[in-house]
Amino acid sequence: MGLLFKQGRAFRDTPVTARYFSAASPDCARPALLHTANLWKTWSTLTECVRRGTAAGEAVGGHSGAWVESFIAAMHRNASERAGAVVRAVGAATGRMLDVGGGSGAYSIAFAQANPQLEADIVDLEAVVPLAQAHIREAGLEARVRVRCGDLRSSPFGEGYNLAFVSAICHMLSPDENQDLLRRCCAALAPGGRIVVQDFILEPDKTAPKSAALFALNMLTGTRAGSTYSEPEYAAWLDAAGFRNIRHVRLPGPASLMVAARG
Repeated sequence: MGLLFKQGRAFRDTPVTARYFSAASPDCARPALLHTANLWKTWSTLTECVRRGTAAGEAVGGHSGAWVESFIAAMHRNASERAGAVVRAVGAATGRMLDVGGGSGAYSIAFAQANPQLEADIVDLEAVVPLAQAHIREAGLEARVRVRCGDLRSSPFGEGYNLAFVSAICHMLSPDENQDLLRRCCAALAPGGRIVVQDFILEPDKTAPKSAALFALNMLTGTRAGSTYSEPEYAAWLDAAGFRNIRHVRLPGPASLMVAARG
């Protein structure tokens, strides 16, 4: 594979492995790749998951420790690569931003960097909070990007926000949970405030895009009731939650955006 070379009795890094597998490298992908190893374990239960109609093992959100670190590392790597395109598509947010299940904080950091007046609050589970705080400190944004412990399924979000950002969350939840989440996001927004949902959004017949359809299987093996959902489903949930001017914004890559304003 060309990932190592042998020198005498020892194996050593090549330039590629030194860049992507060394903890000292800024491009180190090792923690994120460990998430792929965890996916191998859940996908190995696919047959039983199909029989049950739900995850056969521990679901996302029930893990801690090394699993959480590898998961957040993988999500941070993906988010950091997409954040610029998302900010450009949404526009530099002003005022206050609520980042629901914001993970590493990559998107809040990107929005804050795009607008020096923006303040962001990230809500995520206790095990995730110190991981996000480390990335925020590295970006030098502790004064404007804060993170607090909360469960997106039940914790109060506060009020008066100008932007609610929900990225890679809805596919982990059931339709009823998503409708409840969007209602609570609407209540947290100031009048005219916007919501941005980023996720794998299916066409109406749910067979395309292929990556989004396949991701539904990933959710079957890894969650109790998650899946990928179609544009009409998101539009109906947003409308019922009290949002207006609902639109689908397509971006390069497997995920896209649903954008709406509080009515």
